[in-house]
Amino acid sequence: MDLFKSWLVETPIAHRGFHDENCPENSIAAFKNAIEHGYAIELDVQMLSDGTVVVFHDESLSRMTGNDGYLKFLTKQDLPMLKLKGSNQTIPTLEEALSAIGGLTPVIIEIKNNLKTRDLEQKVIDILANYKGEVAIACFNPMVLAFFKQHAPHILRGQLSGFLKHIKMKFLTRWGMKRMVLAKKLSAADFIMYEAKTLPNRFVKKFKKLPLIAWTVKSQEEYLRVVKYCDNVVFEGFEPKI
Repeated sequence: MDLFKSWLVETPIAHRGFHDENCPENSIAAFKNAIEHGYAIELDVQMLSDGTVVVFHDESLSRMTGNDGYLKFLTKQDLPMLKLKGSNQTIPTLEEALSAIGGLTPVIIEIKNNLKTRDLEQKVIDILANYKGEVAIACFNPMVLAFFKQHAPHILRGQLSGFLKHIKMKFLTRWGMKRMVLAKKLSAADFIMYEAKTLPNRFVKKFKKLPLIAWTVKSQEEYLRVVKYCDNVVFEGFEPKI
């Protein structure tokens, strides 16, 4: 497959769905809104204490639900009680999200896992086994991509990276992540997703044979600047005028 002619580069990708004040991020409403506007979707997945895979970005519940506590301690039965940004939307399971999307637009699933790989990754693989739409996974952790390479090589893998100056991490971790030193041999990434505000840079040039997707573009001005250096964008807060 020539990924430079695939869905990965055909249309802009809505970050956590096409969300606004009426459609909270990573909600069923935001995913349906993306479909209605013809955009692909990027979403985040994590695992609850009972093993349920849900679509949610933060570790903490406070920003999106106004509740104290952490997502990882919840169970599936807690979800209906947590409303996203005061709306009628709740935290969807991955299965619910994929059912709502129904293959009508491509999906990139970001695996939120910086710890030991296996349980979350295998659950995502099992869920995707019954999904008929276009889909890929992406992660900052190359070990996650390596797991998918070994256990589900048919699923496209994207290496997420960037300078990530806003995130506290060890020097060697940042050094390796910025340069994507494990993206070729360990994870065998099919495409690269790199921090938009740091493009262009010398670290992505060695991956010129792979599609490059810029994240997260937040204005038309930024889009016009970065689109010259990448094959597609993940966007938020505006509609890219191509």
